[in-house]
Amino acid sequence: MLNSQLIHPTISRILGEAGHHATILIADGNYPASSKRGPRCELVSLNLMPGVVTCNQVLQAILSAIPIEAVSTMMTETSGPYALESDPPVWADYRASLKNAGLDLELQPIDKWKFYEAVATTDHVLTVQTADTQRYANILLTVGVRMFP
Repeated sequence: MLNSQLIHPTISRILGEAGHHATILIADGNYPASSKRGPRCELVSLNLMPGVVTCNQVLQAILSAIPIEAVSTMMTETSGPYALESDPPVWADYRASLKNAGLDLELQPIDKWKFYEAVATTDHVLTVQTADTQRYANILLTVGVRMFP
């Protein structure tokens, strides 16, 4: 068994093949993963039942395995049926997970349609589809560089 928190064989292989600037989408249960992804992206479905697994659980596993240099989220809408008046609660979970991983990274919200564009690039190597039921739980990670002494 692997020594990091991440033990999923397919995800581990894809991350092992990913290089600097590759992007990884951790998608919530409502994300259109079949149509909003990059041309080279592999899709791993971990959506067992509503709420299992969550985006933050996948984030924690990935953070244990590879360096991350940027984190983007889907910006909340300010009007309409999906509007929120403040940051989604899941973003606090992400900030805590990043801090626990020793990373000093800020979440970078991107407009919904620009987020879809950011995902649909040739750098997008992996989408992990979760069954997270929280609104605005989608999170896009950019792979960093492993630094050697």
